[in-house]
Amino acid sequence: MRAKKFSPFILSLGGMALVTAGLLIYGFVRITSLETKVASLSADIASTTTALVGVTDNLTHTLSAAEQNIEETKSNISSVKSQVGGVEQTVGTISGTVSTLQKLSKTDPELLQKYSKVFFLNEHYTPERVVEISKEYLYSEDRPEVIHELIWPKLRALIDAAKGDNVIIYVRSAYRSFDEQRALKDQYTVVYGAGTANQFSADQGYSEHQLGTTADFITTGLSGQLGGFDTTPAYPWLLANAYKYGFILSYPRNNTHYIFEPWHWRFVGIQLATYLHNQNLSFYDLDQRTIDTFLANIFD
Repeated sequence: MRAKKFSPFILSLGGMALVTAGLLIYGFVRITSLETKVASLSADIASTTTALVGVTDNLTHTLSAAEQNIEETKSNISSVKSQVGGVEQTVGTISGTVSTLQKLSKTDPELLQKYSKVFFLNEHYTPERVVEISKEYLYSEDRPEVIHELIWPKLRALIDAAKGDNVIIYVRSAYRSFDEQRALKDQYTVVYGAGTANQFSADQGYSEHQLGTTADFITTGLSGQLGGFDTTPAYPWLLANAYKYGFILSYPRNNTHYIFEPWHWRFVGIQLATYLHNQNLSFYDLDQRTIDTFLANIFD
């Protein structure tokens, strides 16, 4: 029996069928493999995303806690600053108090006392230090005058300032001892009588001149007399400027101690003099307790 022969065309179709089947099988395997990898990657991505979400939540929580800690730290710093500021203020207050007490311990308490029929200076009281007033500042160069050493620079500056404004002021009288005041009062009593003398002259021990802080001023055109001083340019100049140098008018018009004495000026310190000037008050309008608060700064 003769074997059958297949034509080349049929063989060719069979080969193509086999190749196509192989490609399909290979494609299927590849697709299946890719799907498996995609599924695995999806699972990995999902797992990683979950982990990232957890990390993000942790970071958010940590950040929130950090922000809270920062706010608490700021609050603590503010509190500490406040406490430090309070301590500094307290220390400053204590230092200021100590400084004031030190000044008071070195300052003559008599310097701001009310005299003029109120307080008494005994015959042994003298200022701690006095200096001679330079002759060019005196009305009479033949009569020496002294004043408290720490007040002399202020007095000199006052007279120089007046001269700069074309106002002439001289010192007629300054420090007087207990005995000098007694002799002067006795002289006035003989000349004017006790009643009249008491209106313008203090008894010994009650005169502001004994403190060494007071000066009687005079100017030209009065023939050496104190009367009429308020009619000269010197008086309004002193009213407007003397406080800048620490001097005040002790006995203004209508005071209850002595007659109006426009020539009689007492050093009480720039702070107290400025306060009196700004408040339009006189020295004897204040109570002694208020006056004493200015004592520590009398020479500032």
